[in-house]
Amino acid sequence: MKKSQIRKKFLKLREKLQKVKSINHNNIIKLLKKRGIKGKIVGGYYPYNNELDCIQILEKLEKKNYIISLPKIKKNFQMDFIQWSSKEPLVINKFGIPEPSNGKIKFPDILLIPLLSFDKKLNRVGYGGGFYDRYIHRIKRKKKPLLIGLAYSFQRVKSIPLNKYDKKLDFVVTEKKIIE
Repeated sequence: MKKSQIRKKFLKLREKLQKVKSINHNNIIKLLKKRGIKGKIVGGYYPYNNELDCIQILEKLEKKNYIISLPKIKKNFQMDFIQWSSKEPLVINKFGIPEPSNGKIKFPDILLIPLLSFDKKLNRVGYGGGFYDRYIHRIKRKKKPLLIGLAYSFQRVKSIPLNKYDKKLDFVVTEKKIIE
């Protein structure tokens, strides 16, 4: 199946099946503990278009003294992660996605990544703009973040076609389990 077909299929499926089950956010905390990651910078996202909601986990991590950041879209399909607190307001960008209006740029140690589909090799399909792939490529010169995809288990496919720009995830966390 082509990426465009995967996108179309899972956008529809996710719309129908969204919020059927919720993800166990404690799995992410356990994963971070297991990896010995504490008090670091987490790059999250504000859920859009029926994406798995990670705001609750971001709030829990913030209470555990993690620094939280959200993406802010820039020109040329680029983005930065801006420090954010759950007490701060967000503004709606040109794509209709809430993002911080201003703040310090942070380079996450952990990236929670939304996706439309994934496979057993931890490859992902996003919306097709390449924002996360470009960002990961750009910051790898500064640090190598832990890449955690968040998805419902029904978003898994047998195989995803790859190109040279695609970045593989380190883990996928679903409502059922952690996939390594």
